[in-house]
Amino acid sequence: MGGIRRHYGLQAPLKDRIQSHMTVKFDIDCLRNFIAIANAGALSRAAEHVGRTQAALSQQVLRLETTLQQPLLVRSGRGIALTVYGDRFLEHAQKIVRTHDEAAAELLGVSLSGKVRFGCPDDYARVFLPRLLQSFGRLHPQVLIEVVCAPTHELLEQLKGQALEIALLSLPDSPQRDQFLRRERFVWVGTKGGDAYNRDPLQLALSDPENLDHQVAISSLERIGRKYRIAYASASAAGLMAVVRSGQAVAVLTHTAVPPDLHVLPSSSGLPKLPSVGIIVRTSRRNASKLVSQFESHVRSVLPTL
Repeated sequence: MGGIRRHYGLQAPLKDRIQSHMTVKFDIDCLRNFIAIANAGALSRAAEHVGRTQAALSQQVLRLETTLQQPLLVRSGRGIALTVYGDRFLEHAQKIVRTHDEAAAELLGVSLSGKVRFGCPDDYARVFLPRLLQSFGRLHPQVLIEVVCAPTHELLEQLKGQALEIALLSLPDSPQRDQFLRRERFVWVGTKGGDAYNRDPLQLALSDPENLDHQVAISSLERIGRKYRIAYASASAAGLMAVVRSGQAVAVLTHTAVPPDLHVLPSSSGLPKLPSVGIIVRTSRRNASKLVSQFESHVRSVLPTL
């Protein structure tokens, strides 16, 4: 829940609530996005995560508040706060979404078993994989998910060669955002208390040139005429983070993937603003197996809420 603050809101008259509760209907998409807003603590961050506009999310919250006849959120200069009623409703929303997904999985995927070969970019593995795999494992304990962590361009090749059946991929941000499961901001990352961002030329720790972090870092620095040197190159996210932790260089990561012991460099560091990236899921075959289709549906359902 991060920095969510709780405020007391006025409740509708008890008589009105008793008369209306039997006809209340919740839209699952609204519930998922309400959960995303509560977890993010700000409409802007939630909008990036779920790939929707802030206006669309505001309309969904308003629809829920109208249905419940209660204020769920309080907006302030520091972000979004849950009212006490919103805090209580969050628990119910999480239960409803979880029950919905479990029921769908049970009815649509009875006795699923087998193996799925799943690819995921290295920087998303730490953040997304545990909850994705744990939640699917609870629904389908007989399914084995084999995971391959690699950059997007390598995952694409493995999908084409059908070495993988399904993969998460990173794509440059674009107006065609409806295909994104979520959007993530690229950020400059350094060690806490370090001054690597002040070096001239700037020392960079980047992955392969085919990767988006490498491309956006170089293009952004060249746009402002900042001198740089690729001092450390590695296909391993762990290797790059080790270099950043040493205080010798800065790196580019998606905001969600920043380890808690590292520091997102602010605009005052003088480094250029970076674009966002979109996350999609793709299968190797147009007519995927029932097992792969179920796992894809699970990823589409769960990833926007993480």
